[in-house]
Amino acid sequence: MATNGVTAKRLEKKLQVLLGLVIAAFAVLFIRLAYLQLVEADKYQMMAQQNHLRLIPIMAPRGEILDRNGVRIVGNQPVYTISFAYLGIKDTDRVIARLARILVGEKTFQGMSVAEIEQEIHKKLNEQKLRLYEPVPIADKVSSETVSRIEEQRLELPGVLIDVRPVRHYPYGDLLVPTLGYVGIMDQKELEENKDKGYRLGDSWGKDGLEKSFESYLRGQRGARQVEVDAQGQPVRDLGVKEPVPGNNLVLTIDARLQRAVQDALARGIARVQKEGYSQARAGAAVVLDVHTGEILALASHPTYDPTIFTRDLSRKEWNAAWAKITRDQSLLNRAIALYPPGSTFKMVVAAAALELGKITPQFAINDTGRYKYKVDWKPGGHGRVDVVRALKVSCDTFFWTVGVMLGPESIARYAREFGLGQKTGLELPGEHAGRIPGPEQKYNLWKPLLDSVQKQMDDIRKEYEKRLAGAGEGEKAALEREMNRRLAPLQDRYNKIEWELKWREYDTLDMAIGQGNNYYTPLQLANYVAAIANGGVLYKPYLVKKVVAPDGQTVAQFSPQEIRRVNVSSRTLEILRQGMHEVTLPPDGTAAGVLAGTGYSSAAKTGTAEVHGHDNHALFVAFAPYEKPEVALAVVVEYGGQGSSAAGSVAREILDAYFDLKNAPPTAGLSAAGEQAKEGQATGTVHGVHAPSPGFQPPRSTGGSGNVQPRRTTAPADVPVASPGRQGQDSSPGPPAGGSTPDAGTGESPPGGVQTPAQGSRQAPANGGVQPPANGGAQEPLDDRANHQPNG
Repeated sequence: MATNGVTAKRLEKKLQVLLGLVIAAFAVLFIRLAYLQLVEADKYQMMAQQNHLRLIPIMAPRGEILDRNGVRIVGNQPVYTISFAYLGIKDTDRVIARLARILVGEKTFQGMSVAEIEQEIHKKLNEQKLRLYEPVPIADKVSSETVSRIEEQRLELPGVLIDVRPVRHYPYGDLLVPTLGYVGIMDQKELEENKDKGYRLGDSWGKDGLEKSFESYLRGQRGARQVEVDAQGQPVRDLGVKEPVPGNNLVLTIDARLQRAVQDALARGIARVQKEGYSQARAGAAVVLDVHTGEILALASHPTYDPTIFTRDLSRKEWNAAWAKITRDQSLLNRAIALYPPGSTFKMVVAAAALELGKITPQFAINDTGRYKYKVDWKPGGHGRVDVVRALKVSCDTFFWTVGVMLGPESIARYAREFGLGQKTGLELPGEHAGRIPGPEQKYNLWKPLLDSVQKQMDDIRKEYEKRLAGAGEGEKAALEREMNRRLAPLQDRYNKIEWELKWREYDTLDMAIGQGNNYYTPLQLANYVAAIANGGVLYKPYLVKKVVAPDGQTVAQFSPQEIRRVNVSSRTLEILRQGMHEVTLPPDGTAAGVLAGTGYSSAAKTGTAEVHGHDNHALFVAFAPYEKPEVALAVVVEYGGQGSSAAGSVAREILDAYFDLKNAPPTAGLSAAGEQAKEGQATGTVHGVHAPSPGFQPPRSTGGSGNVQPRRTTAPADVPVASPGRQGQDSSPGPPAGGSTPDAGTGESPPGGVQTPAQGSRQAPANGGVQPPANGGAQEPLDDRANHQPNG
């Protein structure tokens, strides 16, 4: 009995403990429930709402880009996008796998397998996990076929959303490429650097050109749509919309009609000189300015590219081929603001300096025999009696060598700066370069690093042999010393030549005086300096954007002509320069008489032929028109195009013809739609033939008015004497003739490459062989990220 009583008591205690635990558990549950209902009710109510509510972003259209007459150069068109709202559901992996199979082959995932697409989607979702239920962009520019497949399988794809967003549209193909720039998806680095500006994953922004410079104006304000979704995450009811605000529109100074005419003329000119034997001629640039405002009416760089490669659905193979061509052609490089040697287009600067400083008078003249010391003029036998006006007309090198020595480099440089050369113009584009005015200090700074490099190589060799000699026996030392000296000998020779080059020599002044040597300026600078001569001495800031207009038509920003300064050159001197340039266009022996004959307008011009070491010459041409009452100034460069009078001059003639022909034409005259351009191969530089030259116009092949065809030539290397001055091209600066022995003898040649980079040297060499700073061939203007980074389309 006693045993039964003990057992009953133990059982009662256990039941009490169990009851206490149950009561405690219910108490905890009650407290937790009360906490959730009273304290965190709002939080969980919001989560419950978010589970069936979505806030879908609505992308704002970027502002359009219009020409001065309201012609749309860049607009927008809609494309499909796919987003995914991370639901936190167990079958998310299954949904992603199914979606990945549908998205195979889409532009966003070109060349990826299903597994790789899955990984990419997971990566994008993981980057946004803190934004639960908010749609994350997954794929862009999706085909309508893919959209249909997603719609058909929407029950198996919860959280997958289809939307529409605007992308860039180019009604006239490559018109104003690359000045426009392009738009691309922001990468992670760009997003991090601009997160305080409201950008989000998947946003596009301007990557280059005007699209980049005016991003803050062109970018719109994102809107949003709040929707209720079903269990599959598909919208079933709209709850409210905040409409997006489109970006502001840019109204440019560009005349789209003239821009097309300039691009076509440049492409035709390059194709023409290629047929004439200048196989290296593949690129060039042209600029047209209003001389009274600084407005840029046309800004062309050749070759261009097809801007729709950043908006079209391309296969991986098509994209790689298109990007390879862009890289090979360097067509993202805007050659209108890249650096070129000016050749004889620089001679007005020297003439202005000499007249203003009293070194010469308008009556001062020389008797040109075709030689100046060791230099030989482009015309064998010379030009006879030459004053400053005739020197410009016939591009007499001998006259400008004479005057250049009278002036010296500092005075020439002073007046180059006065006309805005060697300084950025302030144009609203990334990548503009200041140019380079040569001088003693600049030359020293250019060669000194190379001298230091050779010195270090010699020091390293000596240190190496000091150690070896210290441990060598008497019999080995003599052999080691001979070995060391053999290695040092070529370096010492190179060192001596570079050391000689450090100093400014007379031949540097001679080269500078005719726009050779280390003169480097942009086509835009050349056009602007000629505009200042034409308008009476006002140097304007060139600009591309007239105004920024809001979607409602209100003007947001207005840009007006801005004087940089009035050049410190007398009106008398400017009139002499204008007279000399006008004489260039007149027969019988003006160097542009052949190319500008038979026009219905008067003009003034200057030809230029810039030597390029190891390559065909660059062809340059500057002009303004009409001569009596100037309206426009222009500059044309054809890389490796030969003679300025023919290669660049014929392009300039077509441009001037088009300008006067189009003055009273409709705003879209000569413009064809992008589809037509694609058929004609415009993206690869094939021309439309929109603006033909004036009737009877034939591109000249002769120099000046002589009528004799000049054979094409390639400049001799710096250390090889030029065999015959008679083979020099128009405006060239030959080295010493055979047998020349003066220590100042130099070829006056510019660095190899179509476009100059600041790292390159003067390419001038002493008579004892000379040395050249490192240089690469081809177009060499730095492309920054554009050269090595494929844009996100």
